[in-house]
Amino acid sequence: MTWFKREDGDYPAPENGPAGENGDAGAKNVRTEGLWVKCPSCRQPLYKAELEANLQVCPKCQHHFKLDARSRLNLLLEPGYEIVDTGLRSTDPLNFVDVKPYKQRLRKARETTGLDDAILNALGRMGPHEVVVSAMEYGFIGGSMGAVVGETIARAVDRARLAKKPLIIVAASGGARMMEGVVSLMQMAKISTTLAQLDDARVPYISVLTDPTTGGVTASFAMLGDLNIAEPGALIGFAGPRVIEQTIRQKLPEGFQRSEFLLEKGFLDAVVHRKDMKAYLIRALEFLKAPQGQQVGDSAS
Repeated sequence: MTWFKREDGDYPAPENGPAGENGDAGAKNVRTEGLWVKCPSCRQPLYKAELEANLQVCPKCQHHFKLDARSRLNLLLEPGYEIVDTGLRSTDPLNFVDVKPYKQRLRKARETTGLDDAILNALGRMGPHEVVVSAMEYGFIGGSMGAVVGETIARAVDRARLAKKPLIIVAASGGARMMEGVVSLMQMAKISTTLAQLDDARVPYISVLTDPTTGGVTASFAMLGDLNIAEPGALIGFAGPRVIEQTIRQKLPEGFQRSEFLLEKGFLDAVVHRKDMKAYLIRALEFLKAPQGQQVGDSAS
């Protein structure tokens, strides 16, 4: 395997001739192919192929790297699942501009991720269970929740309620999307209301919190699961730790707002390693089944 690669025209010509002449242009320069990545936790260099084979988890310190929405679905669902509720796009209701126009940010995010917004809904099987899954995409403007994310998750909740299938939402978000103002904040109430209807129908909802899950997402649907499960080391909270320290003018405890700290304080039901997540969710769904063998929410015969 080639570790480094150089192409004609990549480097300036030497003083004694045009680039590529006599094959000596930029002979001492190389351009890496990005085969290695440094772990932000243990600072060790990791071979990318090895990291991908290990589900984007550092094999040295078990740091969980961020996982994109489609990879998350591939990890949790059996092959052949169906992506639904696509084609929804933000209309930029405020014509918002900060450093750059919101429309430009949306266009760049769509090109980078290949998604319409920071969410994917899927129908499929998790082991023997038919489920509805919503997976958030942090790479799309920080996984922020705007009107499209709110509507897409609300549709997933309605699908689960009407079909009597368990709902799983995988959160990865910086919170409500400021570029949509109060429209984004309204999604907190919208999704929470649909989840209340799901609870009335006695259909299970499991919330999976990954790094990071913050802001309005934490303050709404991410903490409303029948089971709230997190990956190791995930940052979970409303305001960030630096904001809290500046507000209360006190030093926060070690590991504050990390999933292990929240589990200890009773805010989470479990912290589960990524490689064990699917098996854990399957066992949880078995636990949530009614004694008669029916899913919670099915009417007794």
